[in-house]
Amino acid sequence: MKVTIDGIPVDVEPGTTILNAARQIGGDIVPPAMCYYSKLEGSGGKCRTCLVKVSKGSEKDPRPMPKLVASCRTTVMDGMEVQNITSPEVIEARKGIVEMLLINHPLDCPICDQAGECDLQNLGFEHGAVKTRYEFDRRTFEKIDIGDKIQLHMTRCILCYRCVFTADQITDHRIHGILNRGDHSEISTYIKAAVDNDFSGNVIDVCPVGALTDKTFRFKNRVWFTKPVDAHRDCDHEKCNGKVTLWYKGEEVLRVTARKDKYGEVEEFICNTCRFDKKKTSDWVIEGPRKISHKSVISANHYEFKPLPVVKTNPQLMEKNKEQFERDTRL
Repeated sequence: MKVTIDGIPVDVEPGTTILNAARQIGGDIVPPAMCYYSKLEGSGGKCRTCLVKVSKGSEKDPRPMPKLVASCRTTVMDGMEVQNITSPEVIEARKGIVEMLLINHPLDCPICDQAGECDLQNLGFEHGAVKTRYEFDRRTFEKIDIGDKIQLHMTRCILCYRCVFTADQITDHRIHGILNRGDHSEISTYIKAAVDNDFSGNVIDVCPVGALTDKTFRFKNRVWFTKPVDAHRDCDHEKCNGKVTLWYKGEEVLRVTARKDKYGEVEEFICNTCRFDKKKTSDWVIEGPRKISHKSVISANHYEFKPLPVVKTNPQLMEKNKEQFERDTRL
């Protein structure tokens, strides 16, 4: 079936969501996503940052959808037309969502280990307001250790549920989750039990903010001062393929993470042995420098690159957007 997003048509399989259809096109028309994770079943629909406008439902029923919809949970229909960056309504709504996400979020960027890799930081830069209108006390939580290698800073959490789905689907048992309701909701373990299993470290990689951090890397360095290098080893764990990214400072491996794709999602989950216990170069077979997007601060001073054309300057998109605007203004 065919769907048109911001004037660009794409053929997709039935059951594809609007978000994944946009990812097939790529570029700036891809809606941001803070809670959706393609490898975690049931994820999405929590943060609302991926809202889009469906200006045409389908060929059979061309009526537009009355409200903005979450692109990560809405499947496409044949002939559907969607607006993302071409809709002022979507841009304004996304600005409001970002403001909501930042209401209780502390200004920890200067000291947060996630700085430079933070999805919320990028989202705030692109869609955030200059200052907040919120005048009340923000909710705060004490930092707690939920394992010998993981620290939870709940004050930074945006309740995306990624870590809960990760523990549910790739570990033997989950002992943490969402406690309480409404403004009192928090990620925690019920009786302060430790999150201790072979794949518990993956909750650090899936967290889009700095709520779950690696205690072995905490405050050691800034990611843009480190050099990411792809490496692999023959891991003994049957569920771990041993393919990782090593983060070097000089000759020292400061941390080990799973490899991530261009949308910040883990390609293959890794075990705790690879993540925490193997921090010597001799433990690994080095493949070469990790390819980092030139838009990322991590790429500064590390790589030469040829900037790719972005969708905003695509003549085809500009023409399609003009046609879409003319169609809308005639109605």
